[in-house]
Amino acid sequence: MVSPVRVGVVGAGQLARMMIPAAIELGVELRVLAEGEGMAAALAAHGVGDYTDPETVLAFAREVDVLTFDHEHVPQQVLRALVDAGVAVHPGPDALRFAQDKLLMRARLDELGLPVPEWARVSTPDELDAFVAGHGGAAVVKTPRGGYDGKGVRVVRGAAEVAEWFATVGEDGRDGALLVEELVDFRRELAQLVARRPSGEVVAWPLVETVQVGGVCSEVIAPAPHAAGRLADVAADVAIAIAEGLDVTGVLAVEMFETTDDRVLVNELAMRPHNSGHWTMDGATTSQFEQHLRAVLDLPLGGTGCHDEWAVMVNLLGGPAEGTLTDRYAEALAGHPTVKVHNYGKQPRPGRKVGHVTAIGPDLDEAVYEARAAAAALQD
Repeated sequence: MVSPVRVGVVGAGQLARMMIPAAIELGVELRVLAEGEGMAAALAAHGVGDYTDPETVLAFAREVDVLTFDHEHVPQQVLRALVDAGVAVHPGPDALRFAQDKLLMRARLDELGLPVPEWARVSTPDELDAFVAGHGGAAVVKTPRGGYDGKGVRVVRGAAEVAEWFATVGEDGRDGALLVEELVDFRRELAQLVARRPSGEVVAWPLVETVQVGGVCSEVIAPAPHAAGRLADVAADVAIAIAEGLDVTGVLAVEMFETTDDRVLVNELAMRPHNSGHWTMDGATTSQFEQHLRAVLDLPLGGTGCHDEWAVMVNLLGGPAEGTLTDRYAEALAGHPTVKVHNYGKQPRPGRKVGHVTAIGPDLDEAVYEARAAAAALQD
């Protein structure tokens, strides 16, 4: 019997969990290094350990053929140690540093001539106040490292509102530097997913519209309404240019603003499967999870077309106030038999992503209704 190819995933969240079915279909053995017991991807966990410890990650990596990630938080010194040891790491440290540090990312995108909000690196309250004064009295401040789902992002009108952030980044060796950006006047938020393999092949899924609530993705509509033509072409070109310019391997998600004056500006990057691509599991020829595995293994990439006119994904945030998601299945599944439910196996908690639902069909309003109604039946 031929031994299957082994892909190691650092991190055991829902993204690693959703790689499991794709790995089974491809005949790939998926091994997961979990941060703790009982995590979402425990089904494939082959160990529990500290992803910031080089020896722990190296020991895990020696048992797989390719290493990839559920998140971008593995330190650079660990990533470099893996590469030095001859481990195939996708995406590699040279790419991941731009996902780990927003200041580096903004500077690199500027070098590539790609569209981003006006921004600055600010090391003192006076520098921040000067930027705010020069940009209409308000700006967006971000911590360069570690922020996600609305964390580490604030709209401010003065440096006093982020005084503790200056102190924190100063203590961690970042020289007190924060990222400040113009407060973009945007019409809506978009996301463009692409995948790239080491040999250079790149594919793009349709551009999608995302709806954020409290800084957390709530809904995704694929394809983005009224985006065919120039807007979709520009978004795809920008995302492909980022994938190639940053040497990304695997799935890349580029979160964007569509401005009120019809520009597209890059907001954030994720070098892994992403919430904005969950619709692909039910709505596209190749899901982002299968595509990510194909890409990191340098296999030919799959088609990215849609199964139907529309796909709508709604996140389950928090879940039921009492009990579990499965306690709500009878009502939700019977009432909405065309909707697909994805349960992450997490304990419900206010604001926590515990799953998502997807509806596809030829009518957008009907798909939106079905997805929202099914989600409502599964959470409080």
